[in-house]
Amino acid sequence: MDTTKTTLIGIIFILAFFLPAFHAEAREIVDMDGRTVTVPEKISRVYGVSPPVTNILYAMDPLLLTGWNSPLRDEEKLFLSKRLRSLPVVGGWYGQGQSANIEILIKVNPDLVLISRWQGSSIEKKTEEALQRIRKPIVHICALDLPRYADTFRFLGRLLNREERGRRLADYADRSLTGIQHAVAGIPDAKKVRVYYAEGVDGLTTECDRSMHAELINYAGGKNVCQCTQRTEMGMEKTTMEQVLAWNPEVIVAQERAFYQRVFSDPRWKSIRAVKDHRVYLIPRSPFNWFDRPPSYMRLLGIKWLANILYPERMRLNMVKETREFYRLFLHAELSDDQIRKILNR
Repeated sequence: MDTTKTTLIGIIFILAFFLPAFHAEAREIVDMDGRTVTVPEKISRVYGVSPPVTNILYAMDPLLLTGWNSPLRDEEKLFLSKRLRSLPVVGGWYGQGQSANIEILIKVNPDLVLISRWQGSSIEKKTEEALQRIRKPIVHICALDLPRYADTFRFLGRLLNREERGRRLADYADRSLTGIQHAVAGIPDAKKVRVYYAEGVDGLTTECDRSMHAELINYAGGKNVCQCTQRTEMGMEKTTMEQVLAWNPEVIVAQERAFYQRVFSDPRWKSIRAVKDHRVYLIPRSPFNWFDRPPSYMRLLGIKWLANILYPERMRLNMVKETREFYRLFLHAELSDDQIRKILNR
C-alpha cells in the first residue's frame, strides 16, 4: 500500500471517529417564529441585533454578551462590571439607518444571533440578508411584546441551557402583568386617567394610542389622549401646543429630562391640568428605559410605576421596595436607598 493511500485511509478513519462527536455538539430547536434552527449544544457567546434583544439577553446572563448595539451612557455604566463596560460596540439593526459593523461582529464570533421580529418591519429583510455573511445560527425571539415576555424568558432558558433562570424571570413577568390587570380591571372608559406621553426636548412629540411605544399607558389602565394610527413604524408623531392644550391631560409622562425640568415654569404649559396639579413625571431610565426607546422587559417594572402614579388608591405599591427587588432579580444589582431615589427621580 503506497503512502498516499495510507494517508487517505488515516484521514477517513479520523473523520469517522470524530464526526459523530461534532454532530452531538449541535441540536435542533424551534424558535419563537416556528422556524427550525440548528444551534450549538453549548452556547457561551451571543449577539443581539437590537437593544431590546441585547437587554433581554443581559437579564438572562450578562456573561453571554459579545457586544453592545450603541455606546454606553454613563448611567448605564454604573450598573455594569468592568468586563461588560469594555465590550465592543458592534452596532445593530433597529431603524433610523442603524446597522452593525460586520467586521467587528465576525471578530467577536458569537455562537448564535438573536433577532426579534417586528411584524411588517422593513428592517427585517435587510438584517437577515446582512447576517448571512457571518454564517451563524439566527434565532428569532419576541423581545417587544409585553404579554409575551414570560414565554420569551422560558424559551431563552431552554435555548441557553439556563432553564431555572428563565423560569424565575417568567414567573415575575406573569405575576406582574396579572397583578396589574386585576388592579385596573373594571375602570370605566370615562373614569380612566387621561395621559399624554411627551417626547422630545420641547415635549411636542408623542405616540398614538395604538403604538407599541406607548402601550404601557393602556396596560396600566390609562387612556392615551393621542388617539390615532401611527404613520411610521418608528412613531414619534409631531403635535402642537394648541393640540396638547385641547387634550388637557391629567398626567404627563416625560421622556426627556430637559423638558421635565422646565415644564412647570414654562408659561405655555401652566394651564394644562397635569402641570397645575404637579402630575408630570420623568420616566426612569437607568440602566435601561422603563417605558420606551427601547421598549424592553424593563416595562415589567415600568407598568407598576405608571399604574401606581395613575391609580394610587388601587396600586398601593412601595416603589423603593419594588425597584430593589426587580434590579436584584433582573439586573444582578444591589441598590442603596439613595440609588433607588435617584433612579425614581425623587
